[in-house]
Amino acid sequence: METRMNRRNWLKSSALLAGGVSLLPTGLEALGAAGPTQQPLGAIAPEWLPLTEQEALAAAAPALKARLLANENPFGPSEKAKRAIADSVANCYQYPAQSRELAQKIADYEGLTPEHILLDAGSSPLLLAAAMHYGQKGGIMTGDPSYADLTRKAEKFKAPIVAVPLTADYKLDLDAMEKQLDARTALVYICNPNNPTGTVLDTAKLKGFVERVSPKTPIFIDEAYIDYLPDPRGASMMAAVKQGQNVLVARTFSKLYGFAGLRVGYVVGQPDTIKLLSQYAVGPMSISAPAVQAALVSYQDQTYMQEALQKTLASRQFLCDTLKREGYEYIPSSANFVMFPLKMDGKRFVDEMMKRGVGVRNWQFAGKQWCRVSIGRMDEMQAFAAAFGQVS
Repeated sequence: METRMNRRNWLKSSALLAGGVSLLPTGLEALGAAGPTQQPLGAIAPEWLPLTEQEALAAAAPALKARLLANENPFGPSEKAKRAIADSVANCYQYPAQSRELAQKIADYEGLTPEHILLDAGSSPLLLAAAMHYGQKGGIMTGDPSYADLTRKAEKFKAPIVAVPLTADYKLDLDAMEKQLDARTALVYICNPNNPTGTVLDTAKLKGFVERVSPKTPIFIDEAYIDYLPDPRGASMMAAVKQGQNVLVARTFSKLYGFAGLRVGYVVGQPDTIKLLSQYAVGPMSISAPAVQAALVSYQDQTYMQEALQKTLASRQFLCDTLKREGYEYIPSSANFVMFPLKMDGKRFVDEMMKRGVGVRNWQFAGKQWCRVSIGRMDEMQAFAAAFGQVS
């Protein structure tokens, strides 16, 4: 059974002060082959929910040899972005009006209008906006496990959460999701590539799902990791928005662009839907002027993006080779992290790795204990390999 600890007591524990932190699993737990689970607020008391990624980061030891627990891009941001940040400091007393220019730049690239786009400080506020709007209307359907930010927030509005177990190859089960849809489903949440498994859906199958389902139920597609795919534009569901379908597509600069600490994100959808969501979001005025300027010069900077991608792929291959050498299987990943099944208790594994200065995350689903390793610089991956050789 997965170990759950009272969040308040956990954060106060002496183990944290000593740096021996336990990073508890996030995401919705699968219940084996029993089928989808429904978890309305009240089924689990809020303080007993697994730690969020933000809480895990706050609790982690301050000095890590390898920070491999947050799916960040350790190679970024680009030099152009850094220069833009420095150059913008002198005018930071001004409100960031340039956010309109950023929205126009995104719109021009996607063949849309600025009215199709809502900017905010990262994708988290936009997930919250969707949770607030749709969570008051009915249930939220998601994969199990999948990124749980939107569903956690929707639970606060007493929205039932229908968590559909993954397929045998750890992908979101679109067929099972479609079968479970009913009049009570207010929103379908799709994270593609999926976090924490790193798997990606077949593009044609996802397009067909969107075409069939969106006339009945809105679909929120989180494409945070889309830039790690060989053909991001081809795999994206932006075309569904252009075709007028009832789809929201979220993007963030926090991953390949290296903006996790700068906080820039956006969601694309039909103008009427964007107007509705904007009632729940602060919007572009929440983004600092330096972050806006950095985003303007970084957006679709293919030279930098390819350099960062190649470094990520090299580190990811090193990690996979390390796991194979130690006799471990792993889920083939299309993102900047890799998940693999453990041969020991997940909590113990994370504790032991943290003692050696390596931060990773653990989950439990499909009857197994799992570890998710974010991709870091090569020196961080080497630190993981050294610690893993001792612990595994």
